[in-house]
Amino acid sequence: MSKIDMKSLGLSQSFSNEAAKYKGLYIGRIISQYKNLYKVVTDNGEITAEISGRFRFDVTVSSDYPAVGDFVMLDRNEDISGNAIIHKVLTRKSAFIRKAPGTSNCEQIVAANIDMVFICMSLNNDYNLRRLERYIGIAWDSDAVPVIVLTKADLCDNLSQKLAELDTVACGVDVLVTSCLSDEGYLPVKKYLESGKTIAFIGSSGVGKSTLINMLIGENTLITREIRNDDKGRHTTTRREIIVLPGGGVVIDTPGMRELGIDSVDLSKTFADIDELATKCKFYDCTHSSEPSCAVQKAINDGLLTRDRFLSYLKLKKEAKYEGLNFKQIETEKLNVMFKEVGGMKNARKVIKGKNKKR
Repeated sequence: MSKIDMKSLGLSQSFSNEAAKYKGLYIGRIISQYKNLYKVVTDNGEITAEISGRFRFDVTVSSDYPAVGDFVMLDRNEDISGNAIIHKVLTRKSAFIRKAPGTSNCEQIVAANIDMVFICMSLNNDYNLRRLERYIGIAWDSDAVPVIVLTKADLCDNLSQKLAELDTVACGVDVLVTSCLSDEGYLPVKKYLESGKTIAFIGSSGVGKSTLINMLIGENTLITREIRNDDKGRHTTTRREIIVLPGGGVVIDTPGMRELGIDSVDLSKTFADIDELATKCKFYDCTHSSEPSCAVQKAINDGLLTRDRFLSYLKLKKEAKYEGLNFKQIETEKLNVMFKEVGGMKNARKVIKGKNKKR
C-alpha cells in the first residue's frame, strides 16, 4: 500500500520536530470527530482513535481535548487491533475557539491549525456589511489569514457598488468574487489553494460554502441547500470535517456561525481604521462621544468614516463584554456600569442604605 504524503495534509517541519520528541509514537491528523471517537489520517491511511485514560486524567480545560485539524501522537499508524490511542496533541498554530455559555470561561476548539479562512457571503439576500465585520474579527482572532469570498455574483446587478462598500470594512483583506454558473467562476479561489495549506470555510448557512467546496473537490460530496425566503439559511453541515483536495491541500467545512461567539473577535484588526483615528484624539481615554478634539467624531463629520461602521464597532465591543453571561449577570453588569462613579452596584446599595437611615 502506498504511503500518504502527510506534508500535503499540512504536516510542517515544526510539527515534525515536535513529534520527534515522542519516541515510539506515530503522528496523524484528525479529520473528523463523532462524540468521543476521532477519525485520524496517518501515513498508512485512516484509522479510528480515542484518547488515552492518562490523557483524559491530565486534561485541565476543555480546549485541551483534540479537535478537527489537530496533529496528534498515536500508539499506531495502522487500522489493526481496535481503536488507536491518542497520547498527545501537538502545539496548535491557529484555532477557532468557542466559549461555553455562563461564567465558567470554558473554551472549546472548533477547528485547529488553519492557514487561511475563506469568509463566504452571497451577493444576494445574505449580503450584510455589519455581519461581515464580525466574520473578519473572528477570522483574525483565530491567527489565520482571512479572505472574503463573495458568492453568487450572477445574482447581483450592482457588483461595483457592493465592492466599493466592501472597501470600507475589508481593511487589507483580499476580496474574491465567484459565480456558480461555470467552473471558471471559481478560478479566483483555486489560485489560493496549495499543497500543505489548510483552509477553513465560514459564513452563514446557504451562502454557497458547500457548493464552492464541491467545485474544488470535483464532485458533489456535500449536500447543498439554498437560503430560505426569510434570508436565514438551513444548516447543511452538521459536523466539522477535513476534506482533502485532489490538487493538494485540505479544507475544513464548519457548521454555521452559531458555532462561534462574539468573544472570538479581534476588534483591533477588524476596526484598525478606527483604532488609528483614536490615537489622534486629544484624550487617551476618549470615548468618542462628546469629548473635544475627538478624531473619530471628526472623521464621521468629514465623511471619512461612516456612522454605521462606528456604531457597529461600539455594538461589537459591548457584546464582547457581555458574551457568555446569562440574563441576570448581564443586568448586574449593566448596573455596575451605571453606578461606576460610586464604585459599582455594591457600593451604590451602601449609599442608598445610608441615605435611608438618615431619613
